[in-house]
Amino acid sequence: MNANPSKYLSSDYPVSNVSWNDAVEFCRRLTESERKLGIIAPGLRYRLPTEAEWEYCCRAGSTTEYCFGDDPKGLYYYMLYSGSSLEQVGANKANAWGLSEMHGNVWEWCQDWYGPYSQDEQTDPTGPATGEFRTLRGGSSASGAYHCRSAFRGKVAPADRNDIAECGFRVVLAEEQAGK
Repeated sequence: MNANPSKYLSSDYPVSNVSWNDAVEFCRRLTESERKLGIIAPGLRYRLPTEAEWEYCCRAGSTTEYCFGDDPKGLYYYMLYSGSSLEQVGANKANAWGLSEMHGNVWEWCQDWYGPYSQDEQTDPTGPATGEFRTLRGGSSASGAYHCRSAFRGKVAPADRNDIAECGFRVVLAEEQAGK
């Protein structure tokens, strides 16, 4: 990307202080690069997870406030939060599916625009088609326990790097869909 806005520049730490636009551009470039090298097949691409995908992975089969239960004291094992500094990736306990730092560390951008949830039962929903803000999930090292819950939703304008909230991202490798 020729620039790293992160607070910690070591590869042991998550990328932080990136905008949604930065994250999407990273996914585009990673897709292009790995296609040229033959690492991923045509028809596949990297992208940000939808909110539904992110929450599903965070919960790892649980139905509780956090992947490990309802008591926020358990966050200590999964992520230091509430004023702590960023943690090295993989330094904390992973959820039941082996994903670490889903609670805390950096807020994670999702593909979806932020908007109200539909009251209808849905499978794999996506957010509204347009909006002013993009969705963030997971909380950060500066968040309180409430903001680190599996279901908590944040919102930030897509061009905002928001160095206070420490925004980062995960990528998903998925089939390309027409128009998306």
